[in-house]
Amino acid sequence: MHDIITLPGLGGSGETHWQTIWERTDARFTRFQPASWDQPDLDDWEQSLERTVRRCAKPPVLVAHSLACLLVAHWAARLPSAIAGAFLVAVPDPDGANFPVQAVSFRPLPNSPLRFPSLIIASTNDPYGGLETSQKFARAWQSALIVPGELGHINASSGLGAWPQGRALLDAFRAGLRG
Repeated sequence: MHDIITLPGLGGSGETHWQTIWERTDARFTRFQPASWDQPDLDDWEQSLERTVRRCAKPPVLVAHSLACLLVAHWAARLPSAIAGAFLVAVPDPDGANFPVQAVSFRPLPNSPLRFPSLIIASTNDPYGGLETSQKFARAWQSALIVPGELGHINASSGLGAWPQGRALLDAFRAGLRG
């Protein structure tokens, strides 16, 4: 089985976020650690991800939330390390009104296809990225797209707890990956 790297977004994922819950219940999950969750620097985040990927015995699966989805696109365009696939949840709109000013280094966003299988999970009422944005990125990145309904930003504030639906989607995605 693949190692799994969790990539929280701005602020990290707190104790009640599904990423943190999944990490606590499955030893295959490893969280990447940038210098700051609150003052994200794209170069630092890329290097942190690269270090984490290189520690894996074989190509891992990335499980990214929010700003970290943008990190995956940047990292994939710049660094050649092998990835089995990327599960991208709640992709924010870097040009949207709610995009955090402290994440300006994540603009502009690469629009080239990702070099590995990817799946975007999008909510119909995400305040940080509309469905149209997720559809645009799915086309540009050649990612599959699943829209499970109104889940807000698909974070702890959405009240999802362990988010069993998301875990089932991740498990199905991973089952379809090579190696």
